Amino acid sequence: MASDAAVEPAPGFQDDDLWRLPRKPPHSILLRLTRAVLSNVIESRVYDPLKAGQRLARKTLAWQAGAAVLLALAFLLQGIPHAVSALVGGLAMLLGGVVAARLMVGGGIQPAGAVLLRWFIGAAVKWVVVCALLLLGLAVWRLPPLPLLLGMVMSLAVQMYAMTRR
Repeated sequence: MASDAAVEPAPGFQDDDLWRLPRKPPHSILLRLTRAVLSNVIESRVYDPLKAGQRLARKTLAWQAGAAVLLALAFLLQGIPHAVSALVGGLAMLLGGVVAARLMVGGGIQPAGAVLLRWFIGAAVKWVVVCALLLLGLAVWRLPPLPLLLGMVMSLAVQMYAMTRR
């Protein structure tokens, strides 16, 4: 049977050492694990509204480009001028969106009045660019008007859809 005598700790250890964490953790595994966990936590909790606006602008422009190309491919059945007209209509809204996004989101952190002014100027410049391309398409290039207008409307509808999705 076991005796009631106390068990002696190993040489160099005391009873308190069993409950303490080592002074230097195993470097390779623990450090890598800590970095991996902390990098995911830090990246997922930081919200940068400027980056979010830029991501939204890029996503919206990509959706608009895709819609313009698909509509142009659909109008290709009626002929090349109709397809080019639909593509110009969609790309007019896309180019206006690029200009507006640069003006609206590209200014960095500023006071609210300056941000509001940038938004109004961006919206105004967008529609100036769109109307100029519309006039170029109708008057100078003599493109069919219906595919041109449908390209613009489709691109605008896709813009609204892309901006409301997460």
